[in-house]
Amino acid sequence: MNKKEFFEDIIKAIINLDENKALNLAEKAINEKMDLLEVIEKGFGAGIKKIGDLWEEGEIFLPELMLGGEIVEKSLNIMLPHLEKQGGKRAGNKIVMATIEGDIHSIGKTIVATLLKANGFEVIDLGADVPASKIVETAIEEKADVIGISALLTTTMIGQKKVIDILIEKNIRDQFKIILGGAPVSKKWVDECGADGYADNAIDAVELVKKITQEK
Repeated sequence: MNKKEFFEDIIKAIINLDENKALNLAEKAINEKMDLLEVIEKGFGAGIKKIGDLWEEGEIFLPELMLGGEIVEKSLNIMLPHLEKQGGKRAGNKIVMATIEGDIHSIGKTIVATLLKANGFEVIDLGADVPASKIVETAIEEKADVIGISALLTTTMIGQKKVIDILIEKNIRDQFKIILGGAPVSKKWVDECGADGYADNAIDAVELVKKITQEK
């Protein structure tokens, strides 16, 4: 089986909500010493994106989407310790991540957080449906370098801007780099919010964080 077929098997397992197969494929990737970053991006990441698309198209329902997400998270948990061994360590960069209040979608953020950990970043993942004030409070308490805010719905995107507005009100905006994520996020929105960047996928998000932490 070539890599393309392997990734396609992972995607099919997620679409079919076949937890056993997905977990077995995660174990196989470890045992065969595959590039786990690539496996996550092209296999599990692509799979969760596919069922997200199916949900948006009305082909599946929310419980199925959430179950698919749980399968991916379990698979990532198997791979993460091995992924950390593959990744190079970086010191002194701490990132607070959250999906903004009103939005329960956390899979994309979880994948980004996993890849960041694999690359040696310290990640404080606050989960989903997190108020802007809580994100700011945690970033201050943890002395974070970067704040990552995800929003998968156009109705919750305003919360991303609220985080930045709070930082400006406290006169501490320049203490943090701010990255935004989520399907509706665009460069125009990033510029309007006054954020430092966004990424279309998990791999690009890691590269963005590397870049902006080097600049900080």
